Order: sequence, then structure tokens, then C-alpha cells
Amino acid sequence: MTRNLAAGEIVQFVDIKDRRYSVTLEAGKEFHSHAGLIRHDDVIGRPEGRYIQSTRGGSYLVIRPTLSELILKMPRGAQVIYPKDLGPILMIADIFPGARVFESGVGSGALSMTMLRAGAHITGYELRDDFAQRAQKNVSEILGPEALERYDVQLRSAYDGIDETDFDRVVLDLPEPWQVIAHAASALRTGGILVAYTPSVMQVSKVRESLKQNGFGMANTTEFLQRGWHVEGQAVRPDHRMVGHTGFLTSARKLEPRKGEPKSETSPAEADPVSLEEE
Repeated sequence: MTRNLAAGEIVQFVDIKDRRYSVTLEAGKEFHSHAGLIRHDDVIGRPEGRYIQSTRGGSYLVIRPTLSELILKMPRGAQVIYPKDLGPILMIADIFPGARVFESGVGSGALSMTMLRAGAHITGYELRDDFAQRAQKNVSEILGPEALERYDVQLRSAYDGIDETDFDRVVLDLPEPWQVIAHAASALRTGGILVAYTPSVMQVSKVRESLKQNGFGMANTTEFLQRGWHVEGQAVRPDHRMVGHTGFLTSARKLEPRKGEPKSETSPAEADPVSLEEE
């Protein structure tokens, strides 16, 4: 059965020139444009993917925006992780319904929303109160207030430690994630996955060294690029523009030491991340 559009939902009105207008449906309200008005009451209760006529004869396609579109348009204070990286993070971190995830920092909530919609329960650490409030507001408006029941945002720094334990996943979007990896080793269950998002390859080097020092294995670093294609009849070519480098995704698993394996001279809690000067 088709789920019809309801009051409180965000929809897009798409005109003949593919211009898109995001609107939150409210009973009794109207959408006004150069092509006339559309009453929200004429949209509420209808299926998406259909056309509706404005009072001046304009034709608008009514659809639900994708999460990717909402993330790019939502209010934000911090720079968000782009959709081209959000999908791979879900796969690399193997986010599943009911997964207990530690996230730091939450920024504007783009990554939080992606994992929450996949069914995760998130504990997030965020230093800035304005970012924390914005993230929770975005989650509530886009996913619905019920999503906040699985979203615990705390005003604190992950650099100082992680109080909770037995997480399935740790996802880090911080300037210096290597400073959190020793804490993550204590907070993750054995076999759990850590993913760090870093813009610089020098950051990647320090993350990989810290992972090695703190009992993680199966480490991997990947970069994702996005290139669209122009397709018009027989004229088929790559688009002139593409979404190139945004960041690197480094993942690893917390593992038990192999039997008979010599212990590291430095314990995970005492491991000192490699500095740029030392390199």
C-alpha cells in the first residue's frame, strides 16, 4: 500500500524547469509561486509522485526529498560529511538495526541521521552546545521526534575519554581522531569496528599508527570520488564537473591479541600518537 503524504512531512514541489521547492505540509497553509498557489490540503492524503495544478495552471510534481537532498539543504553550523561519503560509511562501519554506536563530533547531524535511519542507537559527544542543539533539531525535523529516543548527545570532549562501554561501532569525525583511539579501544566490544573520517592524508598516517598501537587490526583506508554522466540521446560523456576529494575513510576492528604474540612495549592506554615532527 502506498504511504500517502501527511501533515508535518517535508515535500518537494518540482516545476517544469526542474526547480525544486521544499515545503513542510501544514493543514490550512498554502504554497505561493509565480505560477499561482497550491493548498497544502490538496496535497495531504495523496500519494507522492503525482502532479498537482496551481491556481494559475502551473504543474508541479510532488515528491518526498531523499535524505541526501535534505542533508545538503538543511541548516548547519558545521561542515557536513557529503552524501557520497555517508553511504560508504554505513557499509564500511556495517551499521545495522539496534547497533550501539559512539559518534564524535556530531556537527550538524548529517552522519547521525544517516545512522539513525539505518536503525542505530547513537551516543554522541559534542563540544559546542550550538552544534549539539542544531544536530538534535535537524534530526527531529527530518526523521521525526521519535528518532531522538535513540539519540543521546552529550556536551563533552571525546579526547578526555569515553565513559560508556560495549559499543558495536565507533565513528569519528574529529580534527585529531588518533587522540580518541585508545579510549575507543576500551569502549568497543571485541570485534567491533572503528571508522575515522579525515580530510588529510597526514591525519590518516597518524590514525593508522595509533590503531596499530591500540589493539586494532584489519585496517583499511579508502577515498570515494563521484562523477556523473551527461546522457542525451547518443551524446554520452562524463560531466565536466565531479565531486572529487572530500575525505578519507579509515576503518579497523578491535581484535584479541593472537596467542603467543609478543606484547607491545607500549600499552594501549599509554600509546603516544606519532606527531608530524617525529615523522
